Amino acid sequence: MAASQVVARFIDGRVVKGVTSNFFPTREGFHVQTPKGESVAIVQSELKALYFVRDLAGDPTRRISLRFDPTRPVAGRRIEVVFEDGEVMTGTTQGWQPDRTGFFVFPADAGCNNERCFVIAKATSRVKPL
Repeated sequence: MAASQVVARFIDGRVVKGVTSNFFPTREGFHVQTPKGESVAIVQSELKALYFVRDLAGDPTRRISLRFDPTRPVAGRRIEVVFEDGEVMTGTTQGWQPDRTGFFVFPADAGCNNERCFVIAKATSRVKPL
């Protein structure tokens, strides 16, 4: 498996940024190698979401659009995710089922830093098809 740049956001607000090559949605644990060279053990049940990103720095001044680009083809089911902390995300998914631990979302905003996000279902207050 190739390494992916990720941002792990925890339910308690902590954030760990780095690279992972051993994340699997069906496994509870994985590791993130930080830019400082530290290996951080991550427990999936403590996460809000795992963001797979283009760049670890991102652009904190850019506002992510919740609108779908009408010129871009849609693959999967359009959904809106509302997290317990109030964050709202729109995108498409092919794997959301209410009884699953988590599911991948591909953001509606193709220009944002997030390529995809693994959402932990228990960290959401609402998931609704659009």
